[in-house]
This record gives sequence, structure tokens and C-alpha cells, in this order.
Amino acid sequence: MSMGSDMMDMEQLAAYLQRDVREVGKLASRGHLPGHKVGGEWRFARAEINQWIEKQMPSLTEKELTNLESSASRGGDTEPLLASLLSESSIAVPLAASTRASVLKELVALAEQSWQVYDPEAILDAVRQREEMASTALPSGVAIPHPRRPLPAALGESVMAYARTASGIPFGSPQGGLTDLFFLVCCRDDRTHLRVLARLTRLFLRPGFLDELRGAQTPAESWEKITSAEQQLLQS
Repeated sequence: MSMGSDMMDMEQLAAYLQRDVREVGKLASRGHLPGHKVGGEWRFARAEINQWIEKQMPSLTEKELTNLESSASRGGDTEPLLASLLSESSIAVPLAASTRASVLKELVALAEQSWQVYDPEAILDAVRQREEMASTALPSGVAIPHPRRPLPAALGESVMAYARTASGIPFGSPQGGLTDLFFLVCCRDDRTHLRVLARLTRLFLRPGFLDELRGAQTPAESWEKITSAEQQLLQS
């Protein structure tokens, strides 16, 4: 039976997560996966599954993140990804914004420098809504604002923006910590979105990477740190 691309059955979800169907069945029946039964059959909403994956990401190991990334790219993934979505013109260091609302607005304006953003209002609205549901801030002082669902109509190509504020601001981080590093991720499809999140999370695991970013004084220096760290990640 054909299903709308937003809904998956157990087999489709197992393929999507690159896991055994029985394992996925166990996770679902124990309430670990967001799904519901329709006529005795499990159904899963893609947006809810993606959010579940996002929540898991910070606690995954480098190996699990690499597996997730390669499953989302339909076979091995050794290409620079962040370097292709982020450009120096979409980086601001330091960013003068001091509130959550102004950071989000400035990040979308930075993404517009790529000439790939057709509908900045729609993107800003989607990113705000996602932050209101649950903050994308991590305990490490990094946040990854993004729309909950891909916005193909609002974008030419998938795009990223990056900014560092001069000092940390309240952004909804767990334990009330402050956030000073912001990666805006706007993708045209789910797979690219998950690959970017996994790749970023792998970079955050690299010893000293966040310190180097905080030490970078210009957009050019920040771009260099991000792209060379990604390059090293792909060679390791």
C-alpha cells in the first residue's frame, strides 16, 4: 500500500532508521518511539521521528552518529557537507544580537546572503515555532535553530548560517546555561537535515573544537575552523 511521505509503517521506519524491524517494534511497543496504532498497525509521522532522532543525537557516540549520517545519505558519506552549505558571507562574528528573537532574525538575514532563501519570513516563522516547542540549545553553549519540517518552497538549495555572540545569552538551554554559538540549518529535505545535524554533532564531540570557534575573531577565521575541522573529521 502506498503511504503519504509523511507517514511510515514499521518496515519503512526500520529502513529509515537503518535498524532491524524487530528492534523498532520493541522500541515502539515500549513507548520509546513516537507512533500510534491505526487498525492494529503501527504508524509513524516522519516529523515526529526526526524530532526523536534529534533528541537522541547529543547522547550518541561518534560511531552511531556516523552510521546515522551514512544511512541518511543513502550510502557512505565522505564529502564535505557543512563547507558546501555554509559560506563566509553567511557568518557573523561577533553578532550584536542579545535576545533569542533578535538572534533568530539575524541568522535568517545571514542565510539570505547565500541567495538561496526565497521566503525569509516563512523560514523565520518556522524557526521561531520550532524554538517555542522546545529550545534547540545544548548544554555546551551551542544552539542549532532549524524549522521542524523541510521548507522546499522557501529555499533554492539547503543553506546554513553561523554566528557567535560576544557573550552568552539566555536561549532556553537545559540547566539554564547561556548560549553563544548558533548554527542555523535550513534544508530542502529530511535526509539532508539529519545529515547536517549528525555532522555538526560529530564536530561538537571533537576535543577543543568549540574553544577554537569561540577564539575565532572574524567570519573568515570561523569559516576556516569549521571547514578544516570537517575535513579532519572526514579523514580520520
